Amino acid sequence: MGTGSGSDPESSSSGWSRAPGLVVKTLVLIGGAVLLKRLTKSTTRWDHSHVVSRSLSGEKFSKEQASRDPDNYFNIRMMSCPAAEMVDGSQVLYLEQAFWRTPQKPFRQRLYMVKPCPKELKCDVEVSSYAIRDAEEYKNFCDRPKDQRPLPEEVIGDIGEHLTTMQLSCCDRGKRCLYEGSAPPGGFPNSWNGASYCTSDLTVLKNNEIHLWDRGFDDDGNQVWGPKEGPYEFKPAPSSSSINSDVFSPLNMFPQSALDKPIKGSFILQE
Repeated sequence: MGTGSGSDPESSSSGWSRAPGLVVKTLVLIGGAVLLKRLTKSTTRWDHSHVVSRSLSGEKFSKEQASRDPDNYFNIRMMSCPAAEMVDGSQVLYLEQAFWRTPQKPFRQRLYMVKPCPKELKCDVEVSSYAIRDAEEYKNFCDRPKDQRPLPEEVIGDIGEHLTTMQLSCCDRGKRCLYEGSAPPGGFPNSWNGASYCTSDLTVLKNNEIHLWDRGFDDDGNQVWGPKEGPYEFKPAPSSSSINSDVFSPLNMFPQSALDKPIKGSFILQE
């Protein structure tokens, strides 16, 4: 009887001594969960931005689309790669487009800035395009060794006129795309080929496929440049063996003189 009553205070004391330890562990777990939630929330916006940057990067072609609809689309090579990073973390990409047979002579060169949308906007990623101050120095930028490219600080200094901004949002579940969006209503000022404004639409699909649709319109809303049937569909480059086997494809047999002139059809060259 005495032994039993003596053990009760001991077990009770032991239980109380363990209680603070359990409380501390519980607080640590709760604090860790809250911190993880905050970290996840703060990095998610940049995660979206990095996915779009990676998807835009690399060598892509519109060959399949040109095969399906040669009257409205050409086999265009689009090449893009990281060029610099801004102080706020925004990624700057160099992007050029050229005919498949003349990749060394791009007809369009741009710097793209990719960053999270401002918190007040209902979108996830903002992609802005800029002219390049000295575009000639950037030809085939991505194909060169890194030590032969303009330095990141030079790239930032060569960011020229702002052309367009596209606001992308995550695609709804079940759709083929990852992100999609366009320029705000009304587009951006543009005076090329009689246009008064231009619009841009961008869709990022799985497997790094990119759909890009740039168009110019006059004051009456008539389209004056850009493809009319739909966006250009750029898919990642095929293997080298596949490229070599397509050298004599009709899609790639444009006369050199034709490639050197602006095209006034479905794909308008814009300087």
